[in-house]
Amino acid sequence: MSQHKETDYLVIGSGIAGLSFALKAAETGSVAIITKKESWESNTNYAQGGIAAVFSPDDTFESHVEDTLNAGAGLCRPEVVEMVIGQGPEMVRELMKWGTEFTRTHGGLALGREGGHSKHRIVHAADLTGREIERALTAAAAEHPNISQYEHHMAVDLITKHHLLGSRDASVDSIHCWGAYGLDTKTGVVKQFLARVTLLCSGGAGQIYLHTTNPGIATGDGIAMAYRAGASISNLEFMQFHPTTLYHPDSDSFLISEAVRGHGGVLVDRHRRRFMDDYHEMGSLAPRDVVARAIDSELKKSGEPCVYIDITHESEKELRSRFPNIYQRCSEHNIDMGFQPIPVVPAAHYMCGGVVTDLEGRTNVSGLYASGEVCSTGLHGANRLASNSLLEALVFSDRAFRHASASLQDRPSLPQVPEWQEDDVFNTEEWILLSHDRMEVQELMGDFVGIVRSDFRLKRASRRIGMIAQEVEEFYRGAKVTEALLELRNITTVAALTVRCALTRRESRGLHYNIDCPHSSERNPCDTVLSARESWNEANTKIDWQREMEIEE
Repeated sequence: MSQHKETDYLVIGSGIAGLSFALKAAETGSVAIITKKESWESNTNYAQGGIAAVFSPDDTFESHVEDTLNAGAGLCRPEVVEMVIGQGPEMVRELMKWGTEFTRTHGGLALGREGGHSKHRIVHAADLTGREIERALTAAAAEHPNISQYEHHMAVDLITKHHLLGSRDASVDSIHCWGAYGLDTKTGVVKQFLARVTLLCSGGAGQIYLHTTNPGIATGDGIAMAYRAGASISNLEFMQFHPTTLYHPDSDSFLISEAVRGHGGVLVDRHRRRFMDDYHEMGSLAPRDVVARAIDSELKKSGEPCVYIDITHESEKELRSRFPNIYQRCSEHNIDMGFQPIPVVPAAHYMCGGVVTDLEGRTNVSGLYASGEVCSTGLHGANRLASNSLLEALVFSDRAFRHASASLQDRPSLPQVPEWQEDDVFNTEEWILLSHDRMEVQELMGDFVGIVRSDFRLKRASRRIGMIAQEVEEFYRGAKVTEALLELRNITTVAALTVRCALTRRESRGLHYNIDCPHSSERNPCDTVLSARESWNEANTKIDWQREMEIEE
């Protein structure tokens, strides 16, 4: 039997966006947080670099705004950029009030510099900033009496009016979110989490690619659920590939932070040639899209498996102090970064697109807000500037809280929602035939929807992923839900939507480079926006992925 939970605020995700929202919302009502794994497991926990904010006397808000707009390649919303950057110092001070301990120097905050930034403005905690933020926020949330955390609970789908008893209205234009169904992955029970306000902050979708810096939980759940509920999705073609992840046969895609280059590390080939000087005036500190394509080009020309970051000019003491985590991980693989260059390759890192929100974090689904990597706010445009992501999450969670709490008492009472139905489902041995689809989708995305794309590659990916998505959806409708099945469903959904966005954009811009459309359009740049043609949740409706993947030539 399904279990029933009611709360004022439901937070889906336990990263910096979710926890900062929860801590504020808990002062005005009850909060439930559902998270797939332990509460600390999130993309935030893996963020090494830091938070970009203006603290230095020789820095200005205008300079940070300009750097962000330049990186965004014409698709940033200027009003969003100015708003987020203007709140930067205030957000950092809030984190410190919650117990976050940043690295200091001479009594003030130590400020690093990263690619695309013209000034030193990266507030950090050595090279484990995300982990320190997550530690502080998790501890604060655990102590608050109004916050209930549900670990090992995976959101299945958002609860909309189409789930309500007796509802006949299937109008996409009037969709309201009343929380979510959540799977307790320990017991297999699907519960109702009913809420007056729902914040979607489930992180990114790096797992749609085989090689990614993201943890295994980053399967695009929030984007997929929002799309199924009728929310608008934007700019998924802009997947940021971090240019420098450790290349070693015995290592996963461990991130070599951009801060290493900001600290003087230089990208070189195996002959120690500084190749980035051939690609951009900022050399090794060029924006990530430029660096990733440059590395991709160098590897294709040379046939080599990797390039290198050379920071051997720094002393062992300095490297151990500034990059203790990176130094240790390299040492574990017999790489002494003080005496030899670090081998690196690009890997999928950050989704710049996502669920469309306004300045208050609202989606086009009433009662549903979004913050963090899951959403598309207009801050990043076609390419995210390093260390702007944690700042964006803090600002939009703050604005979402302010808007949601102001109208909390005016929201209608919670409706009657039917329990999750599994009367006719089956546990089938046919799952083995679909279980390999996750790897196939990831390989297709890496091969055909990577750093450099073409019409032929994208159309091939479209056909195959569309077919897999249709098979998975049909299987899902008859099977008992499991974490593996839900993740497969969401991965194939987001992969299919990403290909649609990439095929729709008939130009190259920022992180999206298509050799058949190598130039940026001279017309006014615009977002790629997708909306469900009909609500996924509508009774007796099946999404036809073969139709969904059709792109007009």
